[in-house]
Amino acid sequence: MTLFISIAIAMFAGVLATRVTKIFNMPDVTAYLIAGILIGPCCLGRLGIEGLGFISYESISGLDLISNLALGFIAFAIGTEFMLPKLKKVGRQAVIIGLAEALTAVLFVTGVLVILHFIMPDKMSMPMAIILGAIASATAPAATLLVVRQFKAKGAVTEILLPVVALDDAIALVCFAVASGIARGLLGGDIDIYSIVINPIIAIFMSLVLGAVFGFILAGLERWFHSNKNRMIFIVSGVMITTALAMLEIKVGPAVISFSPLLTCMMLGTIFCNACPVAEEMMERAEKWTSPLYCLFFVLSGAALRFDIFSDVFIILIGIVYIVFRAAGKYVGASVSARAVHCKPQVTKYLGFTLLPQAGVALGMSLTASQILGETGTLVRTLTLFAVLIYELVGPTITKIALTKSGDIQPKSDEVLTRREQTLKEIQEKRAKI
Repeated sequence: MTLFISIAIAMFAGVLATRVTKIFNMPDVTAYLIAGILIGPCCLGRLGIEGLGFISYESISGLDLISNLALGFIAFAIGTEFMLPKLKKVGRQAVIIGLAEALTAVLFVTGVLVILHFIMPDKMSMPMAIILGAIASATAPAATLLVVRQFKAKGAVTEILLPVVALDDAIALVCFAVASGIARGLLGGDIDIYSIVINPIIAIFMSLVLGAVFGFILAGLERWFHSNKNRMIFIVSGVMITTALAMLEIKVGPAVISFSPLLTCMMLGTIFCNACPVAEEMMERAEKWTSPLYCLFFVLSGAALRFDIFSDVFIILIGIVYIVFRAAGKYVGASVSARAVHCKPQVTKYLGFTLLPQAGVALGMSLTASQILGETGTLVRTLTLFAVLIYELVGPTITKIALTKSGDIQPKSDEVLTRREQTLKEIQEKRAKI
């Protein structure tokens, strides 16, 4: 019972927080994160009342099923942005920009942390610098997608942004696999060709295959259903099955057959939207169902952020360095590459600012690092948590500002505002009569 009460309070707190952030013209995702912090173990949870917020981080991790499902739907929604007409228009540009901004962030962060290693080797180890550099490549698709959808962003920057964010998952997966293999070698283990090269390639390939297979299955079976209700059930169950299968891991000798849930669900959405003639209509209906799920996902993400990391001055200093140089790498890489492939001026100027949010993928990689690298991995995990805390609180707002400046988010017209005021006035008059 307390679990259901906690979930209900989480969603209620998220919705209430949007009323406050709306005053400051901030995106809803920021409101959800702040609400999560307030009902999490760092604030309301300290009261120790079961059901009234989350009293421990273990209680939050017990809801990982919801987070994984939400990420599956977020990745599926991003995948549906890869319609063939759009790919023909921006595909080449998106690939080049995605590689450039991700690898530039890796180079910037790794470079500055390696310098810090030589300045204070007792604090910053070489394996830690390499791992954090790889994690810098990841961008959070969830926060970006919600900002785009909330403000109905549409334009040159948004067309490039969503494919670039989608590519980041594959790029980050490869970078982290190579970096973790090298880090293990530096810590005294052997540098294994399987963990550095073969397993990441298998994971990417198998993710694309699994997503494509289920995408064609969904598109093929869709013609059997005609009612909106059945189609909704069909979409939800399809994404759930794909997300579950993408969590499997099979060892075959020294090789590991694994999947990236985000990449798999992105591929699912890509194939489905191109093979199903009514995909766009079905996605609009699915979006209404998934809105509460997204709200809960971000509230839980906010509740999971740890503030006890602020007790270590070293963590704060290194975290600030990581945040600044990753942001610089993302901006420089996106700006230079966008100019090189002849994107529009607003893309060159503003795209880099929209790539700052970082969450799920980065946290997943840091968790893996903590499991395989001992004390070094634990420090990587703590630093990543600090960076995610900052990025998730300010990143969505910066994304919204950048999309507004670029013209992708249009202010509401006077006609729309007048119509809204008239509707509210009519509602108030009806209530007065009652």
